[in-house]
Amino acid sequence: MERYIGIDVHAASCTIAVISQSGRKLKDFPVETNGDALISAIQVIPGHKHLVFEEGTQSAWLYEILSSRVDDIAVAGVRQSRGPKSDKRDAYGLAEKLRIGALDQLIFKAPRQFTKLRELARSHMMIGRDLVRVQARIKSIYRSRGIQTPGNTVYSKSRRNEWRRQLPPAARQTTTRLYEHYDFLVEQKKQAEKELIQESAKHPIARILQTAPGLGPIRVARLVPIVVTPHRFRTRKQFCSYCGLGIVMRSSSDWAQNSEGAWVRAPVLKTRGLSRRYNHVLKDIFKGAATTVITSLHNDPLYCDYCTLLDNGTKPNLAKLTLARKIAAITLRMWKNEEEYDPCHNHA
Repeated sequence: MERYIGIDVHAASCTIAVISQSGRKLKDFPVETNGDALISAIQVIPGHKHLVFEEGTQSAWLYEILSSRVDDIAVAGVRQSRGPKSDKRDAYGLAEKLRIGALDQLIFKAPRQFTKLRELARSHMMIGRDLVRVQARIKSIYRSRGIQTPGNTVYSKSRRNEWRRQLPPAARQTTTRLYEHYDFLVEQKKQAEKELIQESAKHPIARILQTAPGLGPIRVARLVPIVVTPHRFRTRKQFCSYCGLGIVMRSSSDWAQNSEGAWVRAPVLKTRGLSRRYNHVLKDIFKGAATTVITSLHNDPLYCDYCTLLDNGTKPNLAKLTLARKIAAITLRMWKNEEEYDPCHNHA
């Protein structure tokens, strides 16, 4: 007896819908968004249970508490809602798509692996974003008064009074508060980096991946809890696509009739672009690693490849993208084989 269960999740309540193996709607009911209440509601459903819910803020928590209570669990990518919509419709829609195998995108979840490292990486990233936001606000005050602020000297403690004297008295108090906020976030970021690196060093694979070109301790500490295991990617093409570095070809009206009436491929120009479904953090990591190779690692063979691409007429941005794809492929190979970077052997 198979039961397909869809959950439409909200902050205060969840709507659970159950359908049979034949697609018959059996029941639906609301449940408080509470761990004990959700577990109790799932347990009373008889048969072999297949559960699905959408990716969201609470999806990792739901996966963690419910994965051991069902026979199969899936996290679906958020789809665009069209036509009539309600919690009941959404829950039944998810259950039906799971039953017929029509879920467009499945999201990988592994909440029990690298849990602490994942939370420290998220904390470090949030503090970094807050720091950038405060920096932008400080510069915006000066620019609103027509004062140019090139470089980072505007944040320097030794030159702040010099910069503030250029502002009218009414605006100086605001900059003082922003500078205090900036100093606090700088200290918080240093502490977050220290804790992140210490936790990352506890995992042997992190020490191996740090030998890859352009991947330092911070980038590896952010990379590991996202990928979790390299074996969920069969080829480097799949991994590059997940990282937002996969090239997608697009064309239309591909066929035309020749003079003899036979169908032949039309000489249409195929537009190219990058994959649109990807992990933004991983793309930032590998493009940052490519930038490090270009600016600092001039003795690495990958830099020679980059220069060769430029000499052959490739645009710098496309050459950098190619370099990022190579670093991603090397990282995947190192992780699967658990071997450190060797420029001669790992050079892709």
